[in-house]
Amino acid sequence: MSTDLLATSAETWRDRAADPPAIPDELLPPEHAGLRERNRALWQRHELRRQRAEDVYDASRNPVRGWPVSGNRAVLAFLVDLVRSRKRTFVLLVVLNALAAGSALVVPRLLGSLVNRVDTQGVGAGGLDTIALAVVGVVVLQALLTFGAQRTSTYFGQDLLASAREHVVRTILRLPVGRVEGASTGDLVTRVTRDVGTMARSVQWGVPRLLISLMTVVLSIVAMLLNSLLLAVPALVVFALCAPAVRTYLRRAPKAYITEGATYSRINTTLTETVEGSRTVEALGLSRARVAAGSDDIAVSGQAERYGMTLRNVLFAALNAAFQVPQVVTLVVGAYGYSRGWVDLGQITAALLYVVALAEPLDAVIGEVDRLQVGVASTSRLLGIAEVPPDREPGDKLPEGAELVGSDLRFAYREGHDVLHGVDLHLRTGERLAVVGPSGSGKSTLGRLLSGINRPRTGSARVGGVDLVDLPLEVLRTEVALVTQEHHVFIGSVRDNVVLAREDSSDDAVRRALAAVGGLSWVERLPDGLDTMIGSGRFALTPAQAQQVALARLIIADPHTLVLDEATSLIDPRTARTLEGSMNSLLAGRTVVAIAHRLHTAHDADRIAVVLEGRIVELGSHDELIELDGEYAALWRAWTS
Repeated sequence: MSTDLLATSAETWRDRAADPPAIPDELLPPEHAGLRERNRALWQRHELRRQRAEDVYDASRNPVRGWPVSGNRAVLAFLVDLVRSRKRTFVLLVVLNALAAGSALVVPRLLGSLVNRVDTQGVGAGGLDTIALAVVGVVVLQALLTFGAQRTSTYFGQDLLASAREHVVRTILRLPVGRVEGASTGDLVTRVTRDVGTMARSVQWGVPRLLISLMTVVLSIVAMLLNSLLLAVPALVVFALCAPAVRTYLRRAPKAYITEGATYSRINTTLTETVEGSRTVEALGLSRARVAAGSDDIAVSGQAERYGMTLRNVLFAALNAAFQVPQVVTLVVGAYGYSRGWVDLGQITAALLYVVALAEPLDAVIGEVDRLQVGVASTSRLLGIAEVPPDREPGDKLPEGAELVGSDLRFAYREGHDVLHGVDLHLRTGERLAVVGPSGSGKSTLGRLLSGINRPRTGSARVGGVDLVDLPLEVLRTEVALVTQEHHVFIGSVRDNVVLAREDSSDDAVRRALAAVGGLSWVERLPDGLDTMIGSGRFALTPAQAQQVALARLIIADPHTLVLDEATSLIDPRTARTLEGSMNSLLAGRTVVAIAHRLHTAHDADRIAVVLEGRIVELGSHDELIELDGEYAALWRAWTS
């Protein structure tokens, strides 16, 4: 009686019953406890969450496989460089906000003068209309200055945002392909989506608003001191007493927010793996395991969120006292000082107005600092990508010829586990070489080395006597180009997608390239022909059409050597055969390395390299290898039977 493997496949999944729980018992609140015990347990959980956050933060400094996180100094240097490049706008922003804040502080002094005049001369005192008109004039001036400051602030923020986004895009585009493939996709996706958005909001709104609020706070304190030192001291003392809470928050909040970002990456990674492997999950009965993994990720993220929330709650409790207590204390001190003749009613009025007015910008400062803490954490994660070292340093030597030679090629994706073992391959200019072999034999890895994507662990892959990985990328892609079964269609017209490699290409050149890959007929049937918009949210291409666009793009690039790694795998066999036939006439004189499972490609090649377990075990023409009756002959018989 045979066993139903699908019915029992879930049992082969790693048993997680012995794994520690995602959330230890110490982080769970006690179910039956008194108020004092629950309060003590709350702070114990907070301390444990703090330790977990610091562990995550420390691990992010030098991750083994993931993406690193930059320090605060790198973030500060990044922001300083952004501001330094637009000094004039920044100075104008500071000046306008200083004038707006200063004009706002004149009103309490005017109202204080008004109170003093009424107190000494009565309601019939002269000059009251003049003071009232002065107050109106100052308010109008403040409104105009505030409008100008806000306009400048918006322009400044948008300009900063554009530069920051461009920096992120440039950084991501230069990442080594091998590092991208080896690290967590969910983490990278989180950084370039959520973290970019968070950084954008912080740069666009947080930085200008923080500048405005800080300037208002500083000028308000100066005005309070000028009005009356006695009445300013109580408020300043209360604010000073809140400094430890603010300092603690500023020290711990970045680690809390970086931990939150790490948990979002973990959620995205699990979700992405589950969605991409949904058919496998369903077929092997792993739904419960994947749902449980997602629930664990959410629970871990919830603990990180609770830590950050507790930090904010403690801070806001201290600030709430700082906003309310000074008003009462100032009034009491003012009454005592007035009874002693130290201050007058006008000074008391102005002091109270300053204290009340100070609450709003001070609250804004704390709010923007909190927003910037989140932004700093996201910026740290984004700048961490820039700390990934490049996998190549372009030299100044240029190839002398088009010969592609691989010598003693060894490569390992994991240290100590080579997938290629001393491969030697000398390609003759203009020849067609087919690379065949079973899945996992190292064919695609060989193609990556021959196209300069990765640097071999030992040996070298050279074109014209120069190592491929030592060539500048713009030179490398005119020498050797790799086309894989993966493809991408960018948002834009068909023409834009084809001429990416050479933007000065004519429409006739685009049509010839599309005709060469069998794609011109369907492009001409599109609503706007070459001008039809394609890509995400536009006209949807089939996988075969998208691959034809990618191949046409390659033809426009016009490299002398092509590495085709199953480039026609998504096209049906009949179309693929037609496509490869049409390309043959166009690619005359070029060196072509075709990695394929379809052996009709090998049949047409000048030579065939059979790769087995990371080694070339056979090399020759189709007829020679059939006569040899070895690995290739066995593959051919299996293919044609």
